[in-house]
Amino acid sequence: MKLARKLLLIDRRIIFLLVLAGAVIPILFPIGLAVQVSPPVRAVFQRVEALRPGQTLLLSFDYGPSDGPELDPMADAILRHCHKRGVKVVGLSLFPLGGVDMAFARLRQLATELGARDGEDWVNLGYKDGGQAAMKAMGDNLALVFPVDANGVPVGEIPLMRAVRNYNDVGLAVSLATSVLGEWWINLVNAQFGVDVAVGTTAVSAPKYYAFMEAKQAVGVIGGMKGASEYEELVAEAYPDLAGLSRTATVGMDVQSIVHLVILFFILFGNAMFLATRRTRQEA
Repeated sequence: MKLARKLLLIDRRIIFLLVLAGAVIPILFPIGLAVQVSPPVRAVFQRVEALRPGQTLLLSFDYGPSDGPELDPMADAILRHCHKRGVKVVGLSLFPLGGVDMAFARLRQLATELGARDGEDWVNLGYKDGGQAAMKAMGDNLALVFPVDANGVPVGEIPLMRAVRNYNDVGLAVSLATSVLGEWWINLVNAQFGVDVAVGTTAVSAPKYYAFMEAKQAVGVIGGMKGASEYEELVAEAYPDLAGLSRTATVGMDVQSIVHLVILFFILFGNAMFLATRRTRQEA
């Protein structure tokens, strides 16, 4: 059992290097592990798929930079899906800590990737304080809450907004949220105005939204990076020409899976070697 004792004393830097390799290799050489799509994510995809060309999806960026790794891929996948369907996107934010910047970054990427036109295919209305008060006011008149877009252009001069006066002109509202804002979209916008609402949120927050889905108050839930990778998979299956675009969440899940396997291996290996050396000492 000398070998077991030596293995127990393996330099921890070797373990760190193996974990690093498990994180870097899937990024440089994507593995593409199989993705099993969950019903809550499929429900969101199918609801977006059911929108007719020319209809409007309201996408609220209710998160900040710290949650970008989980929610940015959701935004990208939904925006690509909408563009392929010919669905117009009205972007906005009710989250004060960087939400408007997240909206700018994601919508501009859509414009770069697929040539979507600002003011015609999408618009970024910017940030508005007020939470539930702003949500309720948008049910009467969006232009009263957002008189200009994030670039300072009056909404009356934006072609896309001429057909969007209030929630009656919105086919689906999607909140990408890490705070209570996601719940407010459901409790207020769905309950009071009858608008279909879907929520994308971090993995740790997702469980509380499944109850809303079971109660038919939310059409679906995209939970964490795993949920984002599932939506990416559905979009790639339905629109093969988009499969070549970056799939950040899918790569991220590959990294997580490989690193977790490396860690699990060393946990099992360390325990096995410890038991082997202890048995040897007892026999001696």
